[in-house]
Amino acid sequence: MNIENTQSQMRKGILEFCILSIIRRGEAYPSDIVEEMRAANLQILEGTLYPLLTRLKNAEMLTYRWVESNSGPPRKYFMLTEKGESFYKELEQTWNELSNGVNALTSKKVSEPLSE
Repeated sequence: MNIENTQSQMRKGILEFCILSIIRRGEAYPSDIVEEMRAANLQILEGTLYPLLTRLKNAEMLTYRWVESNSGPPRKYFMLTEKGESFYKELEQTWNELSNGVNALTSKKVSEPLSE
């Protein structure tokens, strides 16, 4: 079994929730999302982020607005829609249930083997 593959699958499972968490706090520019994820030690490539943002936008979870830039092309800033906010709340509830369950299981001490 490949540990890198298992780790990657675990990260992918929470990626959407983490990205929505960042956007939920206020409008977000994709490179700022990447930077914040990396600061939290959650590595993400722009090549992974952009398709995910597009998928969330197409599902009406996100909307965006263009902002002119003095140093290049206009920037696209993403924000949550009402539908996205509801979706986020459901993900948050699921995350809390999962993390509480995982923490309960992984915090238990290894018990001594039963003697026969």
